[in-house]
Amino acid sequence: MEKIVVLDRSAMPAHLRAPNFPHEWHEYPDTPPDLVVERLKGATIAVTDRVPLGSSALEQLPDLKFIAVAATGVDGIDLDLCRRRGIPVSNLRDWAVCLPEHVFALILALRRNLIAYYEAIQGGAWQRSGSYTVQLEPMQQALYGGTLGIIGHGYLGQAVATLAEAFSMQVMVSERKGAAVVRPGRVAFTEVLEKSDVLVLLCPLTPETRGMIGAGELALMRPSALLINCARGGIVDEAALAGALKRGEIAGAGVDVLEQEPPREGNPLLDLKQPNLIVTPHVAWVSEQSLQTMAGQLIANLEAFVAGSPRNVLT
Repeated sequence: MEKIVVLDRSAMPAHLRAPNFPHEWHEYPDTPPDLVVERLKGATIAVTDRVPLGSSALEQLPDLKFIAVAATGVDGIDLDLCRRRGIPVSNLRDWAVCLPEHVFALILALRRNLIAYYEAIQGGAWQRSGSYTVQLEPMQQALYGGTLGIIGHGYLGQAVATLAEAFSMQVMVSERKGAAVVRPGRVAFTEVLEKSDVLVLLCPLTPETRGMIGAGELALMRPSALLINCARGGIVDEAALAGALKRGEIAGAGVDVLEQEPPREGNPLLDLKQPNLIVTPHVAWVSEQSLQTMAGQLIANLEAFVAGSPRNVLT
């Protein structure tokens, strides 16, 4: 009999069918850090989306045999300790089918200056216009013929590349930052920064990618370029990005993730009130279709582990 504890069920707003093996199921809407150990006492399987499982908690949970992450990112899990303890950690893959659409929603809203036009119409600018139209600055830009750079070329990066090609954009896939050798089909990191009209971040948050885009990297980008981050907030230096936007060093940014979520203590990007920045509250992955895929894959990961053939394993 497996004891399954779901630490943050509210982050999984989808129907989860019962696993096909004998089990006890316990779930909590959310779990603060000081209750993680108490709630996982005696659990053999932990299910988490964003509740961290670090070394201090894991060392107090001798019965834990498996961790199922209800997301792709696993930056909150101490993978090294799990490897030493022989605890498999699985994640979800190729499931957030709407995220590439959200990437392009941000790109198009920024390139077509939609927020400024919406505000102008709400303020009566068209009603007062002496012409049949209202034209605002900056002039809208077409995606056609532009260059889209991608940092992170997994399932999501490849899907974004396909959409970019449908807009007749040239796609550049970045090599890892600081790599000595550029692999076939990749472009050097700095060259991608310098040549992209739109730079999209879709890589995982790791020690290597934390703070990867800072003031120096933003300075390499074109003044007309957009930065889109639908990966993890810690990849971008948020103060540096806010400064670059205020000074006009890049044309705009679309951000779906912040380093601290929720941002209860404020954030330099949330303090900016200008139409060339769009911030959404970590919802790029949310759609009925994505949630259905997530729910099915999560339970399948549990069943595969109990059957002795764990899948989507990271340790």
